[in-house]
Amino acid sequence: MTREAILERLIALIQKQRSHLELTITEQTSLKDDLAVDSIELVEFVINIEDEFHIAIPDEDVDGMKSMGDMLDYLVNRLA
Repeated sequence: MTREAILERLIALIQKQRSHLELTITEQTSLKDDLAVDSIELVEFVINIEDEFHIAIPDEDVDGMKSMGDMLDYLVNRLA
């Protein structure tokens, strides 16, 4: 799966979860600052990602993810 395809799936997941917001999402998008994701929403988002990509993401890996690019890098490496 290409980096672009993974990003598109991530964007679709975020837009579904945050449907009340008009969002422009790029790799530079901050999870907390730009998306206003609190800790509960982040957990929900990670669960959705795990379901979408059929992987488990340990909590300690999530702690280092500050931007969509961080999450994308992680998924590209895990799915390679």
